[in-house]
Amino acid sequence: MTRPFRFAVQSFSAESGDAWRERARKAEALGYSALHLADHIIGEGPVLEATNHPLQTLAAVPAIAVAAEATSTLRVGCRVFCIDYRPAAVLAKEAATLDLLSGGRLELGLGAGWLRGEYEAIGLDFDPAPVRIDRLAETVAFLKAHFAPGQIEVSGEHVNVRGYAAAPLPIQQPHPPIMIGGGGKRVLSLAAREADIVSLNFNNRSGVIGPDGVLSGTAEATAEKIGWIRAAAGDRYGDLELEIAAYFAFVGDGMGAAAEGLGAAFGLTTDEMKAHPHALFGSTDEVVEELLRRRDAYDISYVTVGHEAMEAFAPVVAKLAGG
Repeated sequence: MTRPFRFAVQSFSAESGDAWRERARKAEALGYSALHLADHIIGEGPVLEATNHPLQTLAAVPAIAVAAEATSTLRVGCRVFCIDYRPAAVLAKEAATLDLLSGGRLELGLGAGWLRGEYEAIGLDFDPAPVRIDRLAETVAFLKAHFAPGQIEVSGEHVNVRGYAAAPLPIQQPHPPIMIGGGGKRVLSLAAREADIVSLNFNNRSGVIGPDGVLSGTAEATAEKIGWIRAAAGDRYGDLELEIAAYFAFVGDGMGAAAEGLGAAFGLTTDEMKAHPHALFGSTDEVVEELLRRRDAYDISYVTVGHEAMEAFAPVVAKLAGG
């Protein structure tokens, strides 16, 4: 079964509360399904510069709450919460509260964490990837238990919570849609088994944004990731929604030069850059055609763009959303 297209905006920063509310309202008016933040903490300085990550000025939880209050149908969430930045019980209560106060509009994105410099800057141990992914798996299991009625009794290597019933419970039952994001086989297999939405990302094993990550998201690499997801999901594959971010979205006439320039920067040909699943180049009709091709090739029906591309990409949303 072919899933209908959905589109989201991801935004990290705003100049004011009014500007943030207006961005949320505009995303809703333009037909986007959701507004996401990321979950990063550090501000400008040598640590952020070394990661090559854009500055995130807004804390995720309060910004999600404000966006929900400013809108009526827009889904809200984080792409994705780093599970190491909060105790699991705190994340669960915050997520349930966001779902309650938004009237059941939370999408709960979860990730194992990857930005090594940020961990070090805020005094957190950056455990090896297998440990972080094990902790993510325990956190997902705990969240599902937390969102259900009754006493919580969870005992694991990383998550130990017991002796109380959760309050509040989320409106969406059995739980808000869970998105798990990542780029490696182990985390994508976990997502295939446990998530409602699988978010395909770069494999950020280097701990920074750079060519290594971009090259882990090529057309060939993405096809391999879909194979991992299919194998791990088994019979539930048809129920999954596959999401991807178009980090490089250039919609308009004469975008060949942008594809050529970015391709050269990453060691890819222009054609390879145009086919890169995390990039979109061309007129509205060309982008529509490419997204239809990618849905056929990869089953990806949920696409996120940065807020800088929100208005230029809106005609694509108008043509494809829900279809």
